[in-house]
Amino acid sequence: MKRKVAQSKSNYKWKRKLLVVILLGFCFGSLFLMQKQYSRVMTLASLSVQKPKIAFLFIARNRLPLDMVWEAFFQGGENRFSVYVHSRPGFLFNKATTRSAYFLNRQVNDSIQVDWGEASMIEAERILLKHALKDTDNKRFAFLSDSCIPLHNFSYIYDYIMSTSTSFVDSFADTKEGRYNPRMDPVIPVYNWRKGSQWVVLTRKHAEVVVKDDVVFPIFQLHCKRKSLPEFWRDQPFPADGSKEHNCIPDEHYVQTLLAQEGLEAEISRRSLTHSSWDLSSSKDRERRGWHPVTYKYSDATPVLIQSIKEIDNIYYETEYRREWCASRGNPAPCFLFARKFTRPAALRLINTSALEL
Repeated sequence: MKRKVAQSKSNYKWKRKLLVVILLGFCFGSLFLMQKQYSRVMTLASLSVQKPKIAFLFIARNRLPLDMVWEAFFQGGENRFSVYVHSRPGFLFNKATTRSAYFLNRQVNDSIQVDWGEASMIEAERILLKHALKDTDNKRFAFLSDSCIPLHNFSYIYDYIMSTSTSFVDSFADTKEGRYNPRMDPVIPVYNWRKGSQWVVLTRKHAEVVVKDDVVFPIFQLHCKRKSLPEFWRDQPFPADGSKEHNCIPDEHYVQTLLAQEGLEAEISRRSLTHSSWDLSSSKDRERRGWHPVTYKYSDATPVLIQSIKEIDNIYYETEYRREWCASRGNPAPCFLFARKFTRPAALRLINTSALEL
């Protein structure tokens, strides 16, 4: 009898252990399935969340002669960029005018005729920003010319630009006489007058400031005009006393001065990400020296040239006695992500020699 009771207790303990094992297995199995389902949901969620985009804003005369360079650059960067082009009115980017799918139908539909050295240039910039701001995923806005090339691959440039909350705006105090027109005062006081490159990269906040501006822009239209030169004659005669003219190039002052007016200079990195080489000695005419940057032709386009630009790590501003050391994420970094002005043969040579690591 005692043997049967002991055997019964043993069977009970064995069944209880088995039940515990089954319950533990069920719990662990459920946890595993839940974790697997959670991982799947999180993966789908991460795929559905749109990454912030950089809007690349091209200002072109007609077509983009370097579209093959940008074709290579944009590959692999899908969903992290958008493209907008301002070209002459009526020009369309279709299969006859571009070989890159990234530029097809990307021209804005309200473009204007742009003349160098006139307020129409900054009006074109405002038009591009207006269109790009319609996409709420666009968080940075980079202006580029039709002769610009990227110096690094897409991921490097994307991380560099998105790693900081600042705009990149080449901006410095313009102390030279002849640019600031006293008629701008008091709307634009001289202490807010700035100069720099038009090739800026703006945050969304600063892009909205430019588009909404209805104070500084009208003053520029009235009082910021380039000095008359024979090749720019229209219907008016050359002025009798050219020394009294103010040689104001709107696109070299507008964004910089506007941000100073709005008290936003603490929110910018005061340098451009686009390299230009200014030749101060190529012209025999003193008036025209330095008006345009060097144009790189086929013979200039070498890996040595590209490497020399990529190795620049600081910029010196003479008027402010300021040296800007370039950094990204708190570490020393190349100053420039883009460069201009390159001809189509020059760009093709750079691609064929693998000088551009895109």
